[in-house]
Amino acid sequence: MPGLFFSHNMTELNGKEDCKLAEGKIHKKKQKSFGADLKNYLKCMVPHTESGIKTSNARNVTLSAEEVIQWSQSLEKLLASQSGQDVFREFLKSEFSEENIEFWLACEDYKKTKSDHLHGKAERIYEEFVQSDAIKQINIDYQMREATAKKAQDPTPTSFDEAQKTVYTLMERDSYPRFLKSKTYLNLLNQLQPNTSK
Repeated sequence: MPGLFFSHNMTELNGKEDCKLAEGKIHKKKQKSFGADLKNYLKCMVPHTESGIKTSNARNVTLSAEEVIQWSQSLEKLLASQSGQDVFREFLKSEFSEENIEFWLACEDYKKTKSDHLHGKAERIYEEFVQSDAIKQINIDYQMREATAKKAQDPTPTSFDEAQKTVYTLMERDSYPRFLKSKTYLNLLNQLQPNTSK
């Protein structure tokens, strides 16, 4: 039949062809190629999770299913993991809300800053995330924005604590539950967990 030619060796195909074949309902596959086809399908469905499997910080850290399962216990456990931060950031990018994790991480870094560098970092964080026309403006109310602005003018290690808590709570109640139900998280977990059903 014209147009229905399939290669016997599915692994020879690449890119979009892999995606099309993996998405199609091809029932006469060889058992050996099924694993490769599934992997290609997952790459097509969630192209950014592969960067989460090996972290993007040039450290060749491989994730375990146990670590990824721990992420579902709390947002705190997710953010305690560098790989968790990377995968969650990719998810937030897909929702156009990555400023939340970027602000939270900037605040964590700010708390570790020596006192003679506080002013410069406080100014940068305020301009990037807090001021009303900030490029990556975080979602805080007017009163908190004003209070944070005052604290940033005379910075201390706790200047952004209240705003950081607000953003953390927003992620915990809003983005984090969606992340746990997302294809990004579930596909990553499925890739890492051994298949227990035969």
